[in-house]
Amino acid sequence: MKKLYVSLLAGLIAALPAHAADEPVVIGEVTMPAVQSSAAFKQVKKKLGKWEGKMTQGLTGAVIDVSYEWRLTSGGNTITETLVEDGVEMLTTYSDDNGQLVVKHYCALGTQPVFSVRSVSDTELALALDESANDLHAEHESFVTSMKWTMQNDNNDSMLFTNTVMLNGELTENSALLTKVD
Repeated sequence: MKKLYVSLLAGLIAALPAHAADEPVVIGEVTMPAVQSSAAFKQVKKKLGKWEGKMTQGLTGAVIDVSYEWRLTSGGNTITETLVEDGVEMLTTYSDDNGQLVVKHYCALGTQPVFSVRSVSDTELALALDESANDLHAEHESFVTSMKWTMQNDNNDSMLFTNTVMLNGELTENSALLTKVD
């Protein structure tokens, strides 16, 4: 019984956020300075949690299983997204730099494109490849060129994800309808 209690308590603690959104972050005895988040970062925060769905690949029409998990880290200043497409795990980070959202995607294609905000609203976030932060060449590299999330309802529990990918010199688009599961 004691083991069950300890296991349940550990699970509850692990599920808690690192800190409450309105509380200052303190490490040791040092209070971290407050950081003002951009509108785009706040839009990404709407996605915190686990999401699942099906992605349709534009190149082949294949439909694959996908899952995404967005987590707040670094004292609330960075969001990590772990995505799994057809069993292949990738990572994307979201953080503000001088009031601008910077997104870096660590892709299964072997590239790490950096994105900036193309547009943001209460229901949508669109990202485009940041040409000044990338040295990617379509002639000999494959990479994601854009990403967009559109919330599908007021409950923020359903969203449409689309992305474009330069794959072997050909531009293709993928789309996935995602549902929040946790």
